[in-house]
Amino acid sequence: MSLTSDLTRRFSAAFESAGHDPALGSVVPAQRAEFGHFQCNGALPGAKAAGKNPRDLAAEIIDLVDRSELVAELSVAGPGFINIVVADSAIARYVQATADDSRLGVPLRSASTNLIVDYGGPNVAKAMHVGHLRSTIIGDALARLARFVGDEVTTDAHFGDWGTQMGMLLVAVEDEMPGLVYFDESVTDGYPEESPVTLADLQSLYPSISRRVRDDAHLMTRVQEATYALQQGRPGYVALWEHFVEVSRASQRADFAALGVDFDLWYGESTVHDRVEPLINRLLSDGLARESEGAIVVEVEEEGDTAPMPPLLLTKATGAYLYSSTDVATVDLRVDALDADEIWYVVDGRQALHFEQVFRTARAAGIAPPSVRLEHIGFGTMNGPDGKPFQTRKGGVVRLADVIELVRDRALDRLEENDLAAEYSADERLDIATKVGLAALKFGDLQNHRTTNYSFDLGRFTEFSGRTGPYLQYGAVRARSLLDKAASAELAPGPVTPPSVDAERNLMLRLLRLPEVVQRAYELRAPNHLTEYAFDLAVDLNRFYEECHVLNEPDHERQASWLTLIATAAASLTAVLGLIGIDVPGRM
Repeated sequence: MSLTSDLTRRFSAAFESAGHDPALGSVVPAQRAEFGHFQCNGALPGAKAAGKNPRDLAAEIIDLVDRSELVAELSVAGPGFINIVVADSAIARYVQATADDSRLGVPLRSASTNLIVDYGGPNVAKAMHVGHLRSTIIGDALARLARFVGDEVTTDAHFGDWGTQMGMLLVAVEDEMPGLVYFDESVTDGYPEESPVTLADLQSLYPSISRRVRDDAHLMTRVQEATYALQQGRPGYVALWEHFVEVSRASQRADFAALGVDFDLWYGESTVHDRVEPLINRLLSDGLARESEGAIVVEVEEEGDTAPMPPLLLTKATGAYLYSSTDVATVDLRVDALDADEIWYVVDGRQALHFEQVFRTARAAGIAPPSVRLEHIGFGTMNGPDGKPFQTRKGGVVRLADVIELVRDRALDRLEENDLAAEYSADERLDIATKVGLAALKFGDLQNHRTTNYSFDLGRFTEFSGRTGPYLQYGAVRARSLLDKAASAELAPGPVTPPSVDAERNLMLRLLRLPEVVQRAYELRAPNHLTEYAFDLAVDLNRFYEECHVLNEPDHERQASWLTLIATAAASLTAVLGLIGIDVPGRM
């Protein structure tokens, strides 16, 4: 049991004894440290509901609280806040328990959830670009967090490999290389194993045909026919499409790996192709779907909607499927074949309407029963320092590989400016710079609440001071270095003793807040709570160093306690950084 939950349990019991809702006993960290370590604000709403004076109720609760071996002082402040000072001996006892726990005091969830996290969203024929960053960084952090609290997590990149864009590519390649065997309908097997096109070819062909079809009705008809033929299984088209998928996926796997991200599944829209037609037929026979001007739609508007809710379009008038139909079928696959209890979609917030339509359709069709949670975890945009979408100087979208190279090179510059790693080998310097650059990139994103738009400032985010990823990495490396020096001097960590100075006490109390921070970040799907905690922990650790000179401390019992405290802080900081996908170098 964490310190905060122990206090909450005791205050809840006091409120219940006084005849009030035990939920009023919730305890939180104090807003003003000079008044105490924690506070309970339940007397204010409790008094209002009971028609009492809140200060009188607060005083009554203070008399009823079990203080044994935990609470040193209780007082009433303002209109009825209860300030709590925890006994130093109790703080030391809880820190010792944290130090002895491989999970640093963070409990596993009582009921594990089979969770699928959908993020990344790469597409065939497109190299990863800066627009994929937020989904990948946020999605990876949430998946790591869910695994840490005990969920059974499956990650899925949900590859965009179906639909009209595939028809465009087939037509574009046929126009460019009409003699390829894939376009000879008399040939049905024995196609070449080597792809006739590279990802670079596809990236050149796709924008070109996308522009051409806008003003060429005949070309658009060819695209629609090719899309339909592919979806109906025309052998040559399927074989060529498989090449499109493979060359695209190989490049994107490398980009994700460079970010330190991997996926359990690379299912695409095509994975559920065989489910789409039976699903649509069932929706039609059940009266949930209907024909509209040749297309098939599902009405998803519900009583009580305060904004227009257009129907979900399942097929075009041509009969071709859309990503809306594959998204519904994907819910079916995940519930039916993967036994999902929850599915999180970490996708741009501008897709909120689409996901609401998909979720309503899945609910109405019985695909996703009420026991299965469907959640769209939206996010804002990442902009350049000028507040506009992040682009190259020529106005193009920045490739993800270029962004990673950019942050690595800037990190190398920062290492040189700070006179760090100068004596290390070139390979080690490059490894450190890569980890520092990615820390700058990920922390720069995750320190913002995911729903906000933010400006990525490479210069500021790669600093080794202030609220940055490199600053936190350096904090963890510094703690490890101190522990190594202590070990070289044959100084060993020992039992945790009660704090003797404020800097020591504050660091201990910060460590004891980790369980609630993890729980809050998980429940709100908000990794920024982790980044805020990591920064505050690093600041408290540095203040502790300033006031407590560990290696020169003459009191050996206190010195051993401090070494345990530093080791626990280093482990906590490293663990939290790991939850947001940041690796700590061995040295800097």
